[in-house]
Parts: sequence; structure tokens; C-alpha cells
Amino acid sequence: MTEQPVNHNIYAHFQARFAHGGTFIQGTDGSAHHTYADLHHSSARYANLLMSLGLQPGDRVITQVDKSAECLLLYFACLRAGLVYLPLNTAYGQDEVTYFVSNAEPALIICTPSAAASFQQIIATTTCQLLTLDAKGRGSLTQALVEGDFSQVFQSPPTAADDVAVILYTSGTTGQPKGAMVTHGNLLTNTQALHQVWRWQRDDVLLHSLPIFHIHGLFVATHLAVFNASPIILLTSFDPAEVIKQLPEATVFMGVPTHYVRLLKHGGLSPESCRQMRLFTSGSAPLLHQTFDAFETASGHRIVERYGMTETGITTSNPFDGHRKPGTVGRPLPGLEARIVGDGHDDGHLYKNDENGAFNNSEAAVGTTGNLQVRGPSVFKGYWRMRDKTREEFTADGFFNTGDLAQQDADGYIAIVGRSKDMIISGGLNVYPKEIEGVLDKLPGIIESAVIGISDDDFGEAVTAVINAAPEFKLTEIQVIDFMKQHLANFKVAKRVHFVTELPRNTMGKIQKNRLREQFS
Repeated sequence: MTEQPVNHNIYAHFQARFAHGGTFIQGTDGSAHHTYADLHHSSARYANLLMSLGLQPGDRVITQVDKSAECLLLYFACLRAGLVYLPLNTAYGQDEVTYFVSNAEPALIICTPSAAASFQQIIATTTCQLLTLDAKGRGSLTQALVEGDFSQVFQSPPTAADDVAVILYTSGTTGQPKGAMVTHGNLLTNTQALHQVWRWQRDDVLLHSLPIFHIHGLFVATHLAVFNASPIILLTSFDPAEVIKQLPEATVFMGVPTHYVRLLKHGGLSPESCRQMRLFTSGSAPLLHQTFDAFETASGHRIVERYGMTETGITTSNPFDGHRKPGTVGRPLPGLEARIVGDGHDDGHLYKNDENGAFNNSEAAVGTTGNLQVRGPSVFKGYWRMRDKTREEFTADGFFNTGDLAQQDADGYIAIVGRSKDMIISGGLNVYPKEIEGVLDKLPGIIESAVIGISDDDFGEAVTAVINAAPEFKLTEIQVIDFMKQHLANFKVAKRVHFVTELPRNTMGKIQKNRLREQFS
């Protein structure tokens, strides 16, 4: 008898966990909008629809749509069908989207109805198909689903753990954005580790206010809830008043530091409003010590700060049971290894949890700053169609260079102290100066530019442009910002523009951004 190959499709693992679950999407009025049975049946119908369009496993599906329950059903359908899901930030403009479409060569694009004409222009000379989906779950996608006689049964094609499930674009410091290929195995192992570390319980309810084009909202929040068969209170966006209102109905909330700052400013946080809450987590940007303390005072809860990247998933976390240290991102998750190394070295002090949960700290160089590298089953497969870049970012022994500078203390807790890749994190979203500088240098009158992040109470870091401009052009801050808005997503646009007659440089001619940060902070 021939042994059947194991199907590593992550959806099969989700479905095995939620087979007896109840509510999937819970309305803000407490009603059930979708059950887990709905998720299973509807995602099958969507998968059959996608196959009817001629799509094959491995084909890319780009989505640039508003957050909705229908969008999540579509996502799980793509996983089931072995398609590669590629979500785009809804703030991306035509210039950015054109590059993504050209690079990914999708078989299908699903966008908002208002963006359809723009996408039609982009794909005019391709065989890519286009469907629409709006914030209320309406559009040509759902119309096709209604009109077609699609079965509620779908058998996933054979899927290997190393098969790509999702491509997420992350901007580069020295060139075009890179497509990080995240596999079914990456997603499953990271979900299992976080489920264990954060002690998910049978009666948990997730309050979801994150975007779902990002690993935080899609892989961390959504995956954990579905893996636990928990109800999700799905907010279309973060609104502090609505979050405060819904907190008594939830047990888990995941946010970025900006969210916690705005919740504190809004007021209404109290031990009573958080009486059912079990877990608050923060990531995607550094959480200030004062925010950590103020939130504990207001709510009675200590936030669990963690660290991750598009390329690695979540790699470290402060403990659920144990001391949560403000200013640190905790220890590596089970199955993951981290090390901090000096420049030009592929060795360093290795930090990991053993099979029994004990932390290996025997060789730790306490307080030494170095480059953070990670290795483990959640680390991505590589960059889409960029083999040389993939090889460049991995060490000979398989560690991924995160580009972040870190320290480790005597208890094994890791703190991120800087970013060697010069990235800015504004409002929990990654912003890469090189991309913005490339746009600014196209504006007539600009001789050269430097983009930096300046500490900001609301955004964590505010994108700031420092420009050396030709006097005869008489450029103003408003002109520069308007030009940026024409070519960049709004979260990348500088909040402030400063004009200088010369940018500071070191002896090698490199712009000294540290001096600019000191000058304009």
C-alpha cells in the first residue's frame, strides 16, 4: 500500500483546531457575523471560484482592499488552494503598486472598486485578471461567488512545508522593495510557538484593530485566534473610543505603541474596563518605558512586548508568566535561536530556550551591543526573485541578519537599541529612508536629501526630511510635502522638512544622520 504524502497546508492545521469552534467573527454588538463553520464552507467556495478562473497552485494573488470579514475568508481560501497571497498596504499609490505588480506577476488582483480603473491601466498588457471588493464585502468578487454554483467542499492540493504561502513586500535600504517569501511551515511553527508562550485559553476573545496587510494583524493576531478557535471582534481600523468600548467583551488585545499612547490620551482605561482582559501585547516598534508604566497604572496590566520582522515572524517575547521588563523584547521563542555578533563576524553568543524551557545563558556577553541574528523554522524562505540578496542576508551557518542592533542582559532579555539598516518605524509601519530620498531627489531644486526618524510621542518616530536645496528655487516645506504625497503612501511622507546649506559628512563622505537626529530632535 502506497503511503499518502503528508499535506503541510497550514489551513488543514487550522481547520483541525477550529472544527468544533463556534463564533469566528463577532460583531461589535455581540452578534455572530460568521461562525467557524462559515469560515470553512465560504473559504471552500472562494477556493473553487479561484480555481474556476484558471489559477493554479503557486500563482500570486494580490489584494489591496479594506479590512473586512470577506477579505479574511478570501485569505484562507488562497491558503487552501495553494495560491500565494500578496496583501498590499491600502495607502500605497500607483507608482508603488505598479512596481509590485511588475515584480510579482500576479494571476489575479483584487482591489477596491474605486481603484479598479487605476489597476486596469497597470495590467493592460498582461493576462492578469481583476476583481473588486469593498469594505462591506461587496464587489465583483462576491458577485461572482453568488452567481456561481461553487461547492462548499474543497480538497487542498498537496502542499509541502517549504511551499510559499504569502509574499510580503518590505522596503529595502538600497534599492527596490523586496518580496519576503513566507512558507506554510514558517506560519505554522510561529503560530504554535506563540500559542504556547502566550498561554492561549479556551474562552479567549480577540479584539482586532490592526490592519491585515501586515504580519502583526494577519499572522500574529488572526492566526492565533483561528488556531485557538476564538471569536474575533473585528474593528475596521483602530479607534481609541471603540477599543475602550469593546475591551470589556475581550480577553486579548494586540497593538503597536502608537495605539497605547492614544488609548492613554483618550481616557477611559481602568481596571474595571479591562476586567476581562488577560493579555495586552505590543510590537512593530519600540515601546517607551513611560508608556509601559502609564498603561499599567491606568489599566492594571503590564504589556507584553515582543519582537519580530516580516522575514522572521515573531522571534522573541517577554514572558506571560514571569517578569515583563520594559524596554526589552524578552527571550527567543521555543525553537528559535538568537545571537548578537560584532561587525564582520558570523559567530557570537547564542541565546535560546531548550526543550524544557530553560534559558541558555552560559556564554552571554551582558550589555554588549551587536548585530542581532536569528535562526529557526519561522525564518522566511528568501526574497522573491532575489537570490543574491537572499544569500547576502544569511550567514554561512543559516542565521538571518535582522539589521537591528541589540543587547542582552544578565537574565537573557534582549533589548533592541538601534537599527543598523537605518529603518524608521512610524506608527508601527516600516519606513526606509533610501526610498524616500530617491523620490525627493527627483524634485527640481533639491541638491541632496537625508531622511531620518525623530522621536515622537504619537508615532514613535516621525519621518523627517533634511534638504539641501538650490536657493533660486525657493522651495518651501509645503511644496516638498505635496510632492512626496504625489509619489508615496501617506505614512512615508515627512511630517517635517528642514532646509540646510550642507549635510554633515564623515571622513568617508557618508552623511552623518546621527548628527542630524541630534540637531533636529
